[in-house]
Amino acid sequence: MAITANTDRRPLMHRRSLVFGALAGAVSGFASATSSPALSIVVWKDRNCGCCKDWITHLQKSGFQVQAHDTGNKAVRKRLGMPEKFGSCHTAQVGGYVIEGHVPASDILRLLKEKPAAIGLAVPGMPIGSPGMDGPLYGNRKDPYEVLLVRHFLSPLVFQSHS
Repeated sequence: MAITANTDRRPLMHRRSLVFGALAGAVSGFASATSSPALSIVVWKDRNCGCCKDWITHLQKSGFQVQAHDTGNKAVRKRLGMPEKFGSCHTAQVGGYVIEGHVPASDILRLLKEKPAAIGLAVPGMPIGSPGMDGPLYGNRKDPYEVLLVRHFLSPLVFQSHS
């Protein structure tokens, strides 16, 4: 039985095509990620709430395109499935998630990147030092607070601690 060299180059060419295809896809994905349009977020709030307006400004400075509704947020919070015990002064929706309260934009971006199975994020109450509840009006005070990952039918988890 004679041993002969494999002259069939198809497997090698197939691997090269896969590698170059994957590389092209990665470059394309990077290009679209760096030139992607602003993320759209919809916010429901009371028309007279100053801290809600400040939170919206925080989001806009972080690259979000905000559509605000001055209709209050209790009914929409209930409709979107965010439990009342996590309530705050405004409710938002982005990427299929509910955002309740003064959640930092960086945490929203992380949520959208990681895509956990959840209702969304919440900062219950109105902690001093959170976005919209910060600055000179509050004496530049920063109280520690937690951003909660509110999950379907499960206990919430601490998504991020801020101190």
